[in-house]
Amino acid sequence: MKPISAKDFARLLRQHGWEQARVKGSHHVYTKRGNPARISLPIHANQSVKTGLLKHLMALADIDETEL
Repeated sequence: MKPISAKDFARLLRQHGWEQARVKGSHHVYTKRGNPARISLPIHANQSVKTGLLKHLMALADIDETEL
């Protein structure tokens, strides 16, 4: 899986209709109307999202690996 920064993944979430609901510290929480899931994305400077967390968030957001 290709590494991606948290800022780039946040941009990808917004492209898929997710909206930023709130920010607490470095965690940005995204919601999507009609979807009960909440996505909490830790954004630390320009660091990449860890692989396990990235796979989990992609499954919640219904984003395919080819879109990275």
